[in-house]
Amino acid sequence: MAPAPLSNVRVLDLTRLLPGAQLTLVLADLGADVVKIEDPRGGDPGRHLPPVPGGTSAYFQVLNRNKRSITLNLRSPDAAPVLDAVLAQADVIVESFRPPTAQRLGVDAATLRARHPRVIHASINGFGDAGPSAAQAAHDINFQAISGLLTVEKQVPPILIGDIGAAMNAAAGILAALYQRERTGVGAAVEVSIHEAALSWLLVPAARRLMGQAAALGLPVDGSHACYNIYTTADDRHVALGALEAKFWEAFCGRIGRPDFVPLQYVEDAQPRILDDVCALMRTRTRDDWVAFFNGVEACLTPVNSVDEALSDPQVVARATVTRHGGSTYLTTPIRITAGSNDDRHAERIDVHAAPALGAHTDDLLEAAGIDAVVRADLRARGVI
Repeated sequence: MAPAPLSNVRVLDLTRLLPGAQLTLVLADLGADVVKIEDPRGGDPGRHLPPVPGGTSAYFQVLNRNKRSITLNLRSPDAAPVLDAVLAQADVIVESFRPPTAQRLGVDAATLRARHPRVIHASINGFGDAGPSAAQAAHDINFQAISGLLTVEKQVPPILIGDIGAAMNAAAGILAALYQRERTGVGAAVEVSIHEAALSWLLVPAARRLMGQAAALGLPVDGSHACYNIYTTADDRHVALGALEAKFWEAFCGRIGRPDFVPLQYVEDAQPRILDDVCALMRTRTRDDWVAFFNGVEACLTPVNSVDEALSDPQVVARATVTRHGGSTYLTTPIRITAGSNDDRHAERIDVHAAPALGAHTDDLLEAAGIDAVVRADLRARGVI
């Protein structure tokens, strides 16, 4: 079996909470050796987010599988030589501090890359390293509000859209920088602003505005059109209809016996009447009855699954998208890379290892970095590690 794609890459992860953890989870699942560097005084705050089964947050466990952990108090004046020793054996370092904090701790790109020019420094921060908001504190709901996403969504979503968008963009940036380094031998600084990652979701909703047209929204995917909507069924459950293309809308209308709706798919004035009629019709059968009724009909009608149903969906089972390990269930990273034949396409899925205990690998990694047991004992006694 071929080695994992990133098996020769070591990543130091100074981040906390979601965006950095999701970013380095992708890298770890692709084979990178991800080493979390955590404060010895409790570690990543994500470890303590409730619920906390067995003393470690469920959120931390699912986001930090396949990683290792060492402790280092970055606020200590003695931390820099330790970080340098570990960084000398790494390819990538990721941090998520606000720019002034990163500079104060000496973990910003300019400081670290001056000493380690081959290292790729990745920063996920709120608003970037410049501009009037660069030092401002914010969380995902704030980034969504400022970027206009809350206006588009019309509600508070239960998904941290800005954070996840930043993580995925940072992963792409790091992989691009690694490829560039293969050609040039020089590292790079990668910066992703969560605000700008949230703003990037507006590419389609704001398409007309960006092209100088008056309309603020792009495709009719905001619940205003019958062809793309969520409908309540007789059992107070829901189905989703995604019949954007004419052929799917025609198939839907034909199946429900309303061919008169076909030419009205995008007629704005007709939408309230069509929506009322379709809503009333959908109330006449249960969710599963509607799904069965549309079986084999290409109308893009699907059930709205609960989380439990989503995790046990036959497609998920067939693709082994959910993995069980040590009594826990994990969602696999949705990137599949086949180095050999298609028959071997699942062979390179990375084995799952549970999230590390705080500092579980401190001694091993610092010894490998040339910091001997006597020095480690002194650092530990002074709270540096």
